[in-house]
Amino acid sequence: MMQLTQKIRIEPSPSQEIVLDALSEKCRLIYNFALSERKEAFKQGIKEISYIKQQNDLPSIKKQYPEYSWVYSKVLQHILRTLDANYKSFFALNKKGDKDANTPKFRGKNYFTTMTYNQSGFKVGEDWIELSHKHPIGTKLRFEIPKKFAFSKIYQISIYKKEKQYFLSIVCDKQEKEFVDNQQYQAFDLGVMKQTAVNLQGKFLEFWNHRPDKYWQKPTEELQSRRDHCRKYSPKWRMLNTLHNKCKRKSANQMKDFQHKLSRKIVNNTKANTLIIGDLSPRDMCKKEKYKKGLHRSVHN
Repeated sequence: MMQLTQKIRIEPSPSQEIVLDALSEKCRLIYNFALSERKEAFKQGIKEISYIKQQNDLPSIKKQYPEYSWVYSKVLQHILRTLDANYKSFFALNKKGDKDANTPKFRGKNYFTTMTYNQSGFKVGEDWIELSHKHPIGTKLRFEIPKKFAFSKIYQISIYKKEKQYFLSIVCDKQEKEFVDNQQYQAFDLGVMKQTAVNLQGKFLEFWNHRPDKYWQKPTEELQSRRDHCRKYSPKWRMLNTLHNKCKRKSANQMKDFQHKLSRKIVNNTKANTLIIGDLSPRDMCKKEKYKKGLHRSVHN
């Protein structure tokens, strides 16, 4: 068995959105308060602030502020785990001498915090999933899911919001196909403009990238230039910023769609049971001075 993540779009009712926003706000505040505590300790040279300490403080926080009891306990614990992981990442980069490494930032009031139910706090039916909470409104967070999704065992469910749309991210078991080495190997050299494939028989094949980022580059730059000439957060600035983000989102979605279809086509049309793909580090590639600005943009896209 292997673990896979299935993303499902949901459409909560207005009352469910009120509950989700309230729960997300409490998670955001817990994250910010815990981050503030860690920042103060870091300034004073105190190193005793850890995940275990902040997790043990949750019961006293709930007694002092009962509204935090609305959120399922596992969700709050996962928020603190996320903060702890962010700090560990910062310390690791700082230890390696990365001058661009910064401590985690506070989350703004418009930020929708991802809520993760790990191992418990959810119920699963044939065509629905229900998440636990104790909000005074009492609206059940039960969401319908297509019947084509059949889950044998669920380990974790996360609910998040992206571009005003709500999604469920479900980590579940999936039966893994038994691997049989047929002594056929296919190697791929990934590139910005094209992908090159070669097999044991010495046959070469090239796949050209469609590069939708090239198409969206000009309108994105024009919108960014117009936006930067406006007063920040003015009505015109907000309108241009929305259009700018929409162009970038369309470019990213088209790139992901092309890469997904290409990878599926490769798997379906090769006799090899083993694929060898080069491991690239775009972050390190962009730091090399010999590369030009155009390649930097292409690598990031």
